[in-house]
Amino acid sequence: MVQYLSGAPFERVVVDILGPLPVTDRGNKYLMVVMDYFSKWPEAVPLPNQEAETVAEAFIENVHESTTYTPSMLTSGREMKLPTDLILGRPLEENQERSLPGFVEDLRERMDRIHRFARVMLKIHSDKMKQRLGTTSTETAFKPGDAVWLYAPKRTKGKSPKLQSNWEGPYTRIKKINDLVYRIQLSPRSKPKVVHLERLAKYTGHNPPNWFVVEDPPPWNENSEE
Repeated sequence: MVQYLSGAPFERVVVDILGPLPVTDRGNKYLMVVMDYFSKWPEAVPLPNQEAETVAEAFIENVHESTTYTPSMLTSGREMKLPTDLILGRPLEENQERSLPGFVEDLRERMDRIHRFARVMLKIHSDKMKQRLGTTSTETAFKPGDAVWLYAPKRTKGKSPKLQSNWEGPYTRIKKINDLVYRIQLSPRSKPKVVHLERLAKYTGHNPPNWFVVEDPPPWNENSEE
């Protein structure tokens, strides 16, 4: 497997389309999901159809909340024009009549200003996501004997993978390897699995498994001095 590490915002972006869904009041029945590999920030854009022109226009012109700018503005300092814009025409920009040196200087200053602001916004959103992840990890710590769901997506022929259940269980939490890794087991005779915390969710249904016997903790403190 080839590993590809993204080193800057919008260097690599993944796009997927979900639908068709029930039609909204505005006539949209598809959802375009876009995620930047570097900042991990997702965006969801409703679409009336999944034609190439509709998808391209939404992707290029949609203002990203994480930076408050479009990818085109961050990379070229202006909004991108589609082929239809070049054919039908658009109003001239204010700086289009300026000299080339003046245009280059204005563009450089604009790009510097945009990038500085985008870096600040990305840092703010990154800190929020980090804080949210830390809070979630603390709240989802599992105790011995807890019943949990395991995220294990599977492909079923004839069914959309986005609309089928990706969870199996309930499993029983057996042992904590570290703060992020747990050992779980489906039944007394099944083979234990070692999984990451992000793949687990607390089971809140009826009749949780109760075959696992939780041993009483030792009466002494293992970290105390004799």
